[in-house]
Formats: sequence, C-alpha cells, structure tokens
Amino acid sequence: MKWLIATVTETIPETATAVTIRLDVPNWPGHRAGQHVDVRLTAEDGYQAQRSYSIASPPGNAQLELTVVRLDDGEVSPYLASDLDVGDQIELRGPIGGYFVWDDSDTRPVLLAGGGSGVVPLVAMLRHHAAVGSNAAMHLVYSARTAGDVLYRDELAKMADDPHRAVTVTLTRQGDAPWDGRRGRVDADLLAEAGWPATVGPHCYVCGPDAFVEAVANVLVDMGQDEQNVKTERFGPTGG
Repeated sequence: MKWLIATVTETIPETATAVTIRLDVPNWPGHRAGQHVDVRLTAEDGYQAQRSYSIASPPGNAQLELTVVRLDDGEVSPYLASDLDVGDQIELRGPIGGYFVWDDSDTRPVLLAGGGSGVVPLVAMLRHHAAVGSNAAMHLVYSARTAGDVLYRDELAKMADDPHRAVTVTLTRQGDAPWDGRRGRVDADLLAEAGWPATVGPHCYVCGPDAFVEAVANVLVDMGQDEQNVKTERFGPTGG
C-alpha cells in the first residue's frame, strides 16, 4: 500500500479541541464506510510519527475527511488539530480495514454505539446511509463527556430527521454548556431502547476507548445478540 500526498483544502472546527480536515488526495482508490487511514508526519530532522485515523467522509465523496481530537501530550494530533493549514500536505495510506464496515446493500437494521471520537467511523456510516437513501433502519447511540465535546452536533440532528435514521446522544459529565438531552452511560436499558431484539439479527458496531467498547459489547452479547453481529473497533490514548 503506497503512501499518498494529501493536500489540505479546508479545516473545520468541530469543538474546542477537535477539527475536521478536508483533503484532496490524488489517486485515492475509494473507501468503504468505517475504514481508516494511516497518517505519517516527518520532522525536519527526519524523525517520523505515524497514527491511524478513521475516515469521516462517506464513500464516493470528492474529498477525504478526517476528524482529529487534539491530545495535549500527543505527537501527531496537536499538529493536525492546531497547526495544519490550507495548502499544507501530509502523507497518508489507505484505506485500511475490511471488517468494521457497513455496505448499503445490506438491509438489516444497524445499531451504532460510539464513545468520544469513536463516533467518527459511525458518522461515516450514517453519512453513507443518507447519501444513498438507504431504507435500512440505523440508530446511533453516542456517548460524550459534555455538550461541548459532541462532534457533528448540528449535522447529527439533521441526519436524524428521517424515518430510517435515529440519533441518541448521552452525556457522562456535567460540563458548562446547557443540555436538556439524555445523561448517563450507555447501558442495557439504553441499548434495548435504541436497538433491536436478537431475533431480528441487527448489525452492531461499537467504537471508542477500550473500556467503553468492552462494556458495550459485553452488554449486547448478554442481551442475546450474536457475537458475530457485534463488530468492535478500539482506540487508546496513544492514538494522538
């Protein structure tokens, strides 16, 4: 898999610590909803740092989009989220991953559960769902710390305005911004409310920090969901 040169065409602030980077990538082979790329940065002294980031844009988009949350002690994310500007270039390779993907040809219901920036590949699935006008039922359950940490807040509200899509956001911390929505962690009650019984055989995609993924996946299996239908993707604090 070759490294490609990507040029920044736009940077879009998402939260106080997160930004979406829109990229022009010549010779991009196309991707599936849920895949990721490796990003490589090279310093003037030759030192290189490499991290993986989920693709936020849906398949077929004219430009590639990555959403990066800045980690203050990270090697890569502070530069991508704070210093990268229009016209700058970065190296990336991909798409990577064929397991954690959703294809619009599948009509079974889909439950998406994301914690923190783990929502990014799930939003790519939602965007693809909207772009193709899929009639498959899809429900995103998104856990964020505070209202100020919610990525794509306005877009998610608009995408949920469809009989085949739904979005439930729940906050785990108080924060300063007003919030009249749901609070609390993603538990069995919320998953039962948002999802479908095991007899329906829904697809379940879970992405986020390791503890979040472990807890949600275990709850889904305990609720009777087939383990083969529960697909997970994890990331840790070193993903910066």
